[in-house]
Amino acid sequence: MTRAADDPADAGRLAEADKAFVWHPFTAMGQWLADDPLIVAAADRFELIDTGGRRYIDGFGSLWCNLHGHRVGQIDEAIRRQLDSAAHTTLLGFGSPPSIELATRLVEITPAGLKKVFYSDSGATAVEVALKMAFQYYRNVGQDRRRFLALRQGYHGDTVGSVSLGGIELFHGVFGPLLFDTTFVDCPNPYRHPAGEAAGETVLGQIDEFLGRSPGEYCAVVMEPLIQAAGGMLTHPQGFLASVRELTRRHDVLLIADEVATGFCRTGRLFACEHEGVEPDLMCLGKGLTGGYLPVAATMTTQEIFDAFRGEPHEGRTFYHGHTYTGNALGCAAAVASIDLIFSSGLPASLPAKVDYVRRRLGELADHPHVGDIRQCGLMVGIELGADRGTKRPFDPRRGVGAAVCGRARGHGLIIRPLGDVIVLMPAPAMDAATLERMMSAVVETVNEHFRADTAV
Repeated sequence: MTRAADDPADAGRLAEADKAFVWHPFTAMGQWLADDPLIVAAADRFELIDTGGRRYIDGFGSLWCNLHGHRVGQIDEAIRRQLDSAAHTTLLGFGSPPSIELATRLVEITPAGLKKVFYSDSGATAVEVALKMAFQYYRNVGQDRRRFLALRQGYHGDTVGSVSLGGIELFHGVFGPLLFDTTFVDCPNPYRHPAGEAAGETVLGQIDEFLGRSPGEYCAVVMEPLIQAAGGMLTHPQGFLASVRELTRRHDVLLIADEVATGFCRTGRLFACEHEGVEPDLMCLGKGLTGGYLPVAATMTTQEIFDAFRGEPHEGRTFYHGHTYTGNALGCAAAVASIDLIFSSGLPASLPAKVDYVRRRLGELADHPHVGDIRQCGLMVGIELGADRGTKRPFDPRRGVGAAVCGRARGHGLIIRPLGDVIVLMPAPAMDAATLERMMSAVVETVNEHFRADTAV
């Protein structure tokens, strides 16, 4: 039986203690302290349950990581079995069966050419590992390359290195003095770019120009393939990813594909790179890697890059990077179970129908006067709200329209989160048809209801 809070008094105690002691990530704490916090006490399949026993559809995949739902029997059991052997042992100079099994699975299912797996514990650290690998790789082969190229409105995590590759001023601007210099090109999303439908070609020209202007200086191009998630679900034109891959080959620069958000069925395929047949030099994985259970991430790379780090200790080729919980046994066991479940459940084959259903339901909002743009890549969706659809005039950000709409969705039994005034939908790929139907109905009803009630628009 799913358990929430013991009683109302316990729920009140938790809320008071939260406000007294917990500092929440990406949360305006002044507003949080003034509101009544929603505390999730339990979860059941595709629903979250608060301390009052109220149920909500988990419409954002518990921050884009939940894959099969909550309390999944196969993954629960895999973790219990692993507890009978070891909860954690270090990978620094030692091996462990779960980490070996997971690495084997990952090499089997990721794009060809990715042959080595380096573990960490979050998407940000997976990116940090990738950029340091790229930098040291060139050092180890006798080249001094120090520059990286990334996309504006990109997001790659919150370590200093990954923030240096991020292009979202709201998140990253304050840390500017701490960051290394990165070359940024435009985001190629047509809605946001002044070139409109020509945005993709315009940005490819920028990449070609920068790489051609400084041969031998760039380590890598870093990008989220197909869609920039935290930037506002900013989709890329078809063929853009493959064209970037071609440019990096032409200019002899590595390609780092950040699939932390897009990996594991989010885009309608197992990995976003598969849509355009792209084989990156490094791939970053996290979030859905363990099915949303435990913090395990991975940076995958080629045999060629790995070989540049091989050597005796005195040769100085060693990659001196690692984390205490790298390759955690419980997390790796969960990830192996999750990957096996992807295939045993037939999840990939079920995705096209779900993607098509979401697209059809989103069409009900396509002509709404305050819906400026609807962006979808598989089961990753951004609904951009605006004051004027025709002119693309946004709402005053001080009004917090996106947050207000997401708050209203709770009354319809749905939890979602905004990115500014972009409403983000990220259901678990395994979500059943009935729950997905309830979720999409709640989204449409919430948007329509909000703007009927808001006379200030």
